[in-house]
Amino acid sequence: MSAVQEAMGQRERGLRRLIKRPWCWPLLAMRTSLIVYVITLLAFDLGLTGWEISDTSLHVGDIAMFAGLLVAAVVCVEAMRRLGQPSGVSRDLLSAWWLPIALLLPPAYALIAPFVIGAVLYAQGRQTPVYRRLFSSAALGLAGAAASTTFHALIPGIVLATLHGSYAWLSRPAAIPATLGCAILFDIVNTSLVAAAAHLADPEAPLGKVLWDRESLLLDLAETCVGILVTITCALSFLLLLVALPPVILLQRSLMHQQLQAAARTDPKTGLLNATAWQREADAEIARALRLETPLALLLVDVDHFKQVNDSHGHLIGDEVLRGLAAELRRQVRESDVVGRFGGEEFTVLLPGIGATEACRIAERLRHSASVLKVGAGDAEIKVTVSIGVAVLGRHGRDLFELLAAADLALYRAKDAGRNRIRLCAPVKGPKEPVTDTVADTVPGGQAQEG
Repeated sequence: MSAVQEAMGQRERGLRRLIKRPWCWPLLAMRTSLIVYVITLLAFDLGLTGWEISDTSLHVGDIAMFAGLLVAAVVCVEAMRRLGQPSGVSRDLLSAWWLPIALLLPPAYALIAPFVIGAVLYAQGRQTPVYRRLFSSAALGLAGAAASTTFHALIPGIVLATLHGSYAWLSRPAAIPATLGCAILFDIVNTSLVAAAAHLADPEAPLGKVLWDRESLLLDLAETCVGILVTITCALSFLLLLVALPPVILLQRSLMHQQLQAAARTDPKTGLLNATAWQREADAEIARALRLETPLALLLVDVDHFKQVNDSHGHLIGDEVLRGLAAELRRQVRESDVVGRFGGEEFTVLLPGIGATEACRIAERLRHSASVLKVGAGDAEIKVTVSIGVAVLGRHGRDLFELLAAADLALYRAKDAGRNRIRLCAPVKGPKEPVTDTVADTVPGGQAQEG
């Protein structure tokens, strides 16, 4: 049997196992509370959609506006696809089209629109599990329905006025505040539904970062403003969509450019700084510390026996372990500390203003938090340990290369001594003394002692 035939056979057997064991599907491998929440939300959304469709009268003007806004959204999606949007850069301005649908048309259209665009994104091969795409569409649909119902209750007759080409409702005193309020309501409902799912998926993760992340709030504000402008444009004249589309595409391209700049600094698996960006920031911090004569320490963190995790559970689970460790590293250090993924299963932490004693305490805290971290893999839970090498500016080197070499030597000694421990390089006492003899050991729970 050829290698190709063998590979095809393995894939076919894997698919048969997946069908026989549906709990292996991505959603069904999640927490029970998350499964119940997602299924309940989807069922409610589908039920509400069916009820709204049955209660909505079809009009040619409504259908034409709905089709025009969907075409504009699809054009934006296709324009971004042709630019080669990379993985991890997924923020767009589709709310600029969903918001007009919600405010100018009956709620049924707001419930349907996200599923249509979701199908387009799925057909493009975006690497998103089906359940996530459906959940995202349902959350957007319910948010749109809430905004639509509220807006039409505040501004009665908006649909008929729009159909007959009149925009007298725009001159009503409550029109603009109602539009802004319903746009904010749309964002609040959508964010809350997504945040609830994120909390159920990882109860220990800080919920505040999902709800109040500054960058996300600014992007939400930009989308809201664009959506309101497109809504007013469509209310003035349906044909003005042709005028609104190019600026939205240009704004979306500008937004993607900013995301690409951020993505170029970030490791895609962990969200930490990549090696290049970390070295750049580390060089700047070291130069500042030397100029101001302030302390600085460097930690080199390596996952013990990480190859066994990949071999036993697969690389996807290994990636989950790396993500969990990266999140734990960020939680255990200050915002001013520079944390990055140096490559493979190795992380680097630069601690400005920290001396040897405090650096060892931080390293011990990181070691302990990593040892109690658990990552789910089906019915099993994976636990790993880390070894950490510590180096201090001035004692083990005066530039990044020397600090990394000293920390790497200390890390090697920690692994050679049994792993799951930290080591601090002792200062070199003379120019002829070999660095390999100047390493201090810290066992789990112990204190560093220079040797």
